[in-house]
Amino acid sequence: MSAEPPNPDVTAFFDEASNTISYVVKDPKSHSCAIIDSVMDIDYAAGRIAYNHADAIVAHVREHALTVDWLLETHVHADHLSAAPYLQEKLGGKIGIGAKITVVQETFGKVFNEGTEFERDGSQFDRLFEDGDTFGVGALDVRVMHTPGHTPACLTYVIGDTAFVGDTLFMPDGGSARADFPGGDVGTLYDSIQKVLALPDETRLFMCHDYGPNGRDIRWETTVGDEKAHNVHVEGSTTRAAFIAMCNERDAALDMPKLIIPSLQVNMRGGHLPDPDKNGKRFLKVPLNSL
Repeated sequence: MSAEPPNPDVTAFFDEASNTISYVVKDPKSHSCAIIDSVMDIDYAAGRIAYNHADAIVAHVREHALTVDWLLETHVHADHLSAAPYLQEKLGGKIGIGAKITVVQETFGKVFNEGTEFERDGSQFDRLFEDGDTFGVGALDVRVMHTPGHTPACLTYVIGDTAFVGDTLFMPDGGSARADFPGGDVGTLYDSIQKVLALPDETRLFMCHDYGPNGRDIRWETTVGDEKAHNVHVEGSTTRAAFIAMCNERDAALDMPKLIIPSLQVNMRGGHLPDPDKNGKRFLKVPLNSL
């Protein structure tokens, strides 16, 4: 009889401005933890950044005397800016993302007309994960699942009885991610969702976003069993063809995320801001008619 999987301690931090949920995932047998999908605050209209959301995570880590082993990204987010370098400076840890980040960097390096000084080899990150890779958070084993479709670099991190799915899935009444960004593919997204739903039914799934459909309270935790039974886009009887048709129709009517332009430029750099110009000023570009 196989042993029960470990039960990590998960603390969630909800960012109301971007409807993002960040997580501190702690090894129950030690003080080691990982931080997943952190947020850097931005007032886009004013061009100001801040770290209120990240500072709440810093306070939590210090209050509980935790050791940060990893700062993990499920993908290059198009709706919020990563605070991973800021947290690394404050708390330590290695920054990790999917190895296909190089595809994202190449794609959006062209969109934003980045010069040769912008490295497209993933070197802004400490570790690039391939499908099936494993690593540790204290005594916890983390297994990497490549779950592309929303973006080419999307990952799901399976940690004990939990899985952190990024934007691949939402809560059952929220359905699934869009797949219409450059490099996205709706058929690939369906296949990735099936990989997630093949995990044991009792696996706890943690979302990167929730928008409170139909006015309900914000939620971010469900299970594989609940998704299989109730997800409005991919419950058990949904075929690949039906999913593709539904997503293509839905995505065609969606607006671009309000923070996509700053988010992509920062996140493809591993959360670092663009380099300053000769006067020490930093700028973000706005490509016209490119997204």
